[in-house]
Amino acid sequence: MSEGFPHPDSLVAPEWLAAHRSDPGLRVFDCTTHLLPEPGKPYRVVSGRADFETAHIPGARFIDVQEDVSDPDAKLRFMCPTQARFQAAMRRLGVHRGDRVILYSTANFWWASRVWWLLRVFGHDNAAVLDGGLAAWQAGGHPIARGPEPAPREGDFVAAPPRPLMADKADVLVALADGGVCTLNALTAAQHAGTGGNSYGRPGHIAGSVNVPAAELVDPATGRLRPAEELRAKFAAAGALDRPVIAYCGGGIAASGDALVLTMLGQPEVRVYDASLSEWAPDPALPMATS
Repeated sequence: MSEGFPHPDSLVAPEWLAAHRSDPGLRVFDCTTHLLPEPGKPYRVVSGRADFETAHIPGARFIDVQEDVSDPDAKLRFMCPTQARFQAAMRRLGVHRGDRVILYSTANFWWASRVWWLLRVFGHDNAAVLDGGLAAWQAGGHPIARGPEPAPREGDFVAAPPRPLMADKADVLVALADGGVCTLNALTAAQHAGTGGNSYGRPGHIAGSVNVPAAELVDPATGRLRPAEELRAKFAAAGALDRPVIAYCGGGIAASGDALVLTMLGQPEVRVYDASLSEWAPDPALPMATS
């Protein structure tokens, strides 16, 4: 539901998509990715392409977040690609410069929000996340397609020079020394406290950061975002609405879920720490906390 958000255009309901999916210039993408436990590592990345071929919104195509829209030369996974690589990926996926892009996933909404954030980084604001993802689409009785989709005709998408919407380690260190910036952890409460969940080298959180888990932004019964006022209260309690925010997680993915909601709530100064704890936690020189 987008009622009550100052900037609701970044979210669409399944009912809206059902009514508009045949519109010219509308592009729909499944962004599903799975992070599976793996001994000795935080996780193993598994593409959601098999999920897509099992069931997807008719006319949708698949974006492989790791392979299509991440930097293949980075040491860490899921890092923001270059302007040229992102432009080439969007063109290969059939996106044109004026298209309305709708993004969804079969599970956690932050895979869709990650691609939404990357589109914003490269100047394409005409994009939105499908509220509740594929599950909400199916719950509404809307049609499902199966199997692969044919390759699209190449688009003419133009990636603008990147906006300053990504933060790095140096930015976070400056923020920690500046009480005027909110450093915000989007991982679970157990991960924030260092008592459970995946660890990225050292348990816990960036010292001085606060916690609004991306997983708690959705109603578990429906997978849709919670009401705007409930979300506003969560972020206000963390001090994330009245000062600039740097959101982080394990690798810049769940953090984009917090960034999506903050943007919808009217927070104009949000950045995502792209490398997040995948960079921070293994470095003993960088401060971590578990309390």
